[in-house]
Amino acid sequence: MTTSESTQAKKRVFSGMQPSGEAHLGNYLGALRRWVGMQDDFDCIWCIVDQHAITSGGDPTEMPGNVLDLAISYLAVGLDPERAIIFVQSDVPEHTELAWLFNAVTPIGDLERMTQFKDKSQRFESIPAGILNYPILQAADILLYKPYGVPVGEDQKQHLELTRDIARKFNGAYGETFPETEPLIERGVGRIMGLDGKSKMSKSLGNHLGLLEEDDVIRAKLRPAYTDPARLRKSDPGNPDICNIFTMHQGFSPAPLVGEIDRECRKAGIGCFDCKMRLADSMNAVLSPVREQARELEDNPDMVHDVLGSSARFCKAVAEDTMAEVRTVMGLR
Repeated sequence: MTTSESTQAKKRVFSGMQPSGEAHLGNYLGALRRWVGMQDDFDCIWCIVDQHAITSGGDPTEMPGNVLDLAISYLAVGLDPERAIIFVQSDVPEHTELAWLFNAVTPIGDLERMTQFKDKSQRFESIPAGILNYPILQAADILLYKPYGVPVGEDQKQHLELTRDIARKFNGAYGETFPETEPLIERGVGRIMGLDGKSKMSKSLGNHLGLLEEDDVIRAKLRPAYTDPARLRKSDPGNPDICNIFTMHQGFSPAPLVGEIDRECRKAGIGCFDCKMRLADSMNAVLSPVREQARELEDNPDMVHDVLGSSARFCKAVAEDTMAEVRTVMGLR
């Protein structure tokens, strides 16, 4: 387990993911793969943000299983409890305490301007306050641990900018307390769209590929997946730059194959079906050991819960120190 003694020389990073069961390939390419690569260079804290997930409703009886499944995905891809902290948000109640206190410095206009609020609020006849306040809890998640940075995609940059604004406003009102955490954006990584090619990969939209799905399921889902709309026939040249299948090749396939697919697609030397099946081969090569590790973890859930419990104790100690400082500067004790 990562300890404060072993990580003092490393800069801290924090990020989290909502539990909706096992992760999907958009989660893997957009976040998890990168998190694995950061473990040796940073003091890493990775969260399962179950309190964010309740803003979308859902069946509460499914939440414990979803949390466990996501924790298994975290561990199966290579997040290592010896090199990183992996915990569940609701196990550290200081997250919601700090979020409430941040309401004192966050203008409502800043929340109403958030793109995610505008998008999600359209789904409700009566908008839950949690949809509006979601970014405040996200800011609390991050700032509670005073990290140097948060690895984010371009679509989350606005949320981190608001987190930085909240830190500035709090520091201005109560004294220097929180860092202005840096957005750590990975350049050159294309956004992974869903199989429909219209929106971000999402379980709720039914356009996803599960991280732990078997090879035959992945192949079946890839067959009808959206590609370059200009390729109506195999003889039509394509443009890999606008093809989501090619973006996934860049995430899973070795460089020589990526170059071959790029060249052959542009001159109609390969059809979309063949391109998809070669992608499935690459995915299977990468994901087979992940699936095997996940099966071992599914057979030993107590070990997974032990990891989450130990990490939560570490995070609670850090969070208690932060909240003691916050209460003092705000005059609450």
